[in-house]
Amino acid sequence: MRQKFVLRLLSGVAFASALLAATVVPRLAMAQDNPVAEAVEFTPDKVNTFSGAFLAARTADVDHDYATAIALYQKALNFEPANLDIRERLMVSLLMNGQFDESLKHVEALKGDDAVERITTIVRGLEAIRKGSYADAEKILTYKGGNDLDRLTHALLIGWAKVGAGKGAEAIKQIKALKGPDWFKVFTQYHLGAMALVAGDTATARTNLSAAITSQEAVATTPDTFMRSVMALARLEAAQGNKQKALDAISVAERLMLNYAPLKALRQSIEKGEKPEQQVTDATQGASAVLFSIGSALNRQGAEEMVSLYLQISHALDPKSADTLILLGGIAEKLEQPKQAIELYGRVPQDSPMRRISELQLGLTLAQTGDVDGAKEHLKKLIESDPTDIRSYIAYGSVLSDAKDFAEMAKTYDKAVEVVGPAPRPSDWSVFFQRGIAYERLKEWDKAEPNFRKALELNPDQPQVLNYLGYSWVDMNRNLEEGLNMIRRAVDLRPDDGYIVDSLGWAYYRLGRYDDAVTELERAVQLRAGDATINDHLGDAYWRVGRQLEAKYQWQRALTMKPEMTEIPKIEQKIREGLADAGPPPVQTAMASPAATAPAAPPATPPGAAQPNAPVTADYIVSEGDTLSKIAIDRLGDKERAREILEMNPELKRNPNRLFPGQLIKIPAKSN
Repeated sequence: MRQKFVLRLLSGVAFASALLAATVVPRLAMAQDNPVAEAVEFTPDKVNTFSGAFLAARTADVDHDYATAIALYQKALNFEPANLDIRERLMVSLLMNGQFDESLKHVEALKGDDAVERITTIVRGLEAIRKGSYADAEKILTYKGGNDLDRLTHALLIGWAKVGAGKGAEAIKQIKALKGPDWFKVFTQYHLGAMALVAGDTATARTNLSAAITSQEAVATTPDTFMRSVMALARLEAAQGNKQKALDAISVAERLMLNYAPLKALRQSIEKGEKPEQQVTDATQGASAVLFSIGSALNRQGAEEMVSLYLQISHALDPKSADTLILLGGIAEKLEQPKQAIELYGRVPQDSPMRRISELQLGLTLAQTGDVDGAKEHLKKLIESDPTDIRSYIAYGSVLSDAKDFAEMAKTYDKAVEVVGPAPRPSDWSVFFQRGIAYERLKEWDKAEPNFRKALELNPDQPQVLNYLGYSWVDMNRNLEEGLNMIRRAVDLRPDDGYIVDSLGWAYYRLGRYDDAVTELERAVQLRAGDATINDHLGDAYWRVGRQLEAKYQWQRALTMKPEMTEIPKIEQKIREGLADAGPPPVQTAMASPAATAPAAPPATPPGAAQPNAPVTADYIVSEGDTLSKIAIDRLGDKERAREILEMNPELKRNPNRLFPGQLIKIPAKSN
């Protein structure tokens, strides 16, 4: 399907134009002493019992509302000062909320608590480094466990403690001798370079930073640390009077991302003959950089809380670090805390080269809060302040797309194409892609198609463009073979993208290959649960293969998933009347045999009817949470009869766990 795109300028700071879909989940407050969430105004001062404070704190905690959780855990601790569990949760909430100093008394009180020892050890060691108690830091951070990531983290922090104590050569020797998996080098090369710079060992710094910026693994695994390595090496060469070498280092990163604002600013500074100061100049900033390196590398879906903890502690040690603030803002967005994200973006220093990136992301986040007018105004001002910055047009266009203002969106991208000029770079593919979407939504296909083709010319293997153009062609019964091949290529590139798999299923449907459509659309439903369009498509496919009960179930599910208003009456009509006769499939070139593309023949026996001499069966529609064993127990009273169900449904034998809501299966009929 042609999915809705919501722009995110940064997934890590180093990649400045990623597209991802976002959902908004309403937040509910917990009433005192009531575990059932209610949409009511709630303030912690209304709570006057331990159980009320604890339950409400846990709700706020789960909802990532750490400020409220802190107030409530503190109130609960007043009722039960010796409650270890409450103190642990309070300490973590303080750290997650960026209140490092306030957490310290709880960290000290819990230093012997095994449940939080990993956190308290790191925090105590960092506080010792921050205070200049380097010998204490080494002692606290000594690690004897077997976890590779923890071993690396502690070793790097101890190395920085040694640097702080004036033992730079010893620190470098220790890190060089560190044994571990190959991915250790991604981190150790940057930190060896940074340690050597602080210790005054220019040769060692140059060797390790040069190795870091030529590592393909570093680019893929830790893009943010890779960028720090590039900039550290460029600053080193500039300080040594090697202007061209400094610019060459910057060029390495520019080949990956030309419009990265800090790189652009650093290049301009060095070209003027300036000698910019290093980002890490002492042990405290070095220790902060360790947690930044680890946290940014772990920044993946599902790891937001751990990453946020690392980055908040990193930020406490180096409050002016713009890249840390921007990463924290991005995580706040993922955790559905847009107001916190806006506050973090706003704290990026005005004189930082990353200030514009934070302003762009702030505008996008304003739109997510519902303040679309404010977002538009904010982003238009950014375009006016620098009409050459393509990122501003992309951000503004994203907001316009979400607001369905496609006419203004098209005008915006027309201007962006003018700025790109007659010789667009591969990185400009998204400008043409988004302009194509705007014109496609305006039903001006003669203007849309050339933009999609231009985007593919610039980036031939871009799965989103392949999917969008291929889907559009198939949906219009144009260029069917080329469109289908494009979608197949997109699926090869993104096999776990439910939207793209849906496109392939719908392409098969439009070609009359209904069995193939069912296979792909069932997979799409599993990959992208809760999407009305995909469930609607699956219902259509089920109907065409004679699975009418399942078809109606999927259409009914689609109605509960907030489909487009224009689609609701269409779905309701299908539930009442089913689908009209499909007719012959579209005329095709030699891409498939007539047998493969012909509509499925109607079943000789009505669905659900027993075959002669076959076991008596009944139809069963799978519900959420069903397994074969559960169905056997609930419907047949015997878990062992799951084997009979499996025998009656041969399509399940390859994967007996492949059950999903709305699926129709056969089960033994109950005997009277």
